[in-house]
Amino acid sequence: MILFFLLPFVMTEAQEEKKNAAQLSKEEKKERLNNMMKQEEEGNLAYVKQTGFGLQLRTNGYGLFFELGRRRSQRFTNTYSIEITEIKHPKEEKSGGTFFQAPYIFGKVNNFYQAKLGFGQQYIFGQKGNKNGIAVIGLAQAGIALGFLKPYYIHTNSSGQEQTIRFSSSDSTVFLTYNPNNSAAGFTKGWKELEFRPGIFVKTGLRFDFGRFNESVQAIEIGLSVEGYSKEINIMAPVTSDKTAAGPQRLFYQGHIAFVFGRRK
Repeated sequence: MILFFLLPFVMTEAQEEKKNAAQLSKEEKKERLNNMMKQEEEGNLAYVKQTGFGLQLRTNGYGLFFELGRRRSQRFTNTYSIEITEIKHPKEEKSGGTFFQAPYIFGKVNNFYQAKLGFGQQYIFGQKGNKNGIAVIGLAQAGIALGFLKPYYIHTNSSGQEQTIRFSSSDSTVFLTYNPNNSAAGFTKGWKELEFRPGIFVKTGLRFDFGRFNESVQAIEIGLSVEGYSKEINIMAPVTSDKTAAGPQRLFYQGHIAFVFGRRK
């Protein structure tokens, strides 16, 4: 019976505590936003999370990436990324082809593509100082690299017979005999014959953020990376001519410059 009379008071007290907690949370959020606005006015990068995408020009190819960042402290941010790249061999050189046919790369046996999933951190070395300044950000990432070899096909007219061939022991003589009338078979040929090559990668670099407003990401990134794969990768034939010798590789080192765009919240 006593509990019956006390129940309304207990419920009222619980509702009051819940209301106070909600009010406190609202005030804390407001204070946090005010602090972020103050930091922005001072030129500091202030955010909770950021997203970015970019185009990467590499010393041995090209790539695209998407990045998600979660701020951990005033200077540290955890990052998660997806990157799509292609590695090209330095001996690649286009030749042949006609007005109606694409030139081909003599001695090329495979295209090598990579899908990379990475985790890393960014560290703000120097804040902007003002809205027109430049923030200097260091970054490091590591993760898994999913490599895919796609056979490289060419159109050839050998002994009066038109063929579409890839490199193999049976066609090696035809494939490695230079013919200016040969042409590339095209990007769509060979996707059903992909070979999987798992690996890992490590990347480091410096990012210079020159965006006028802190809620936007506009940056140039310069960096280095290394990738290692479980099996050797053949991009070019072992010996393609007197002037070109290209053996298989498991490790790839490259530099890059990237143009990065995104948003902060």
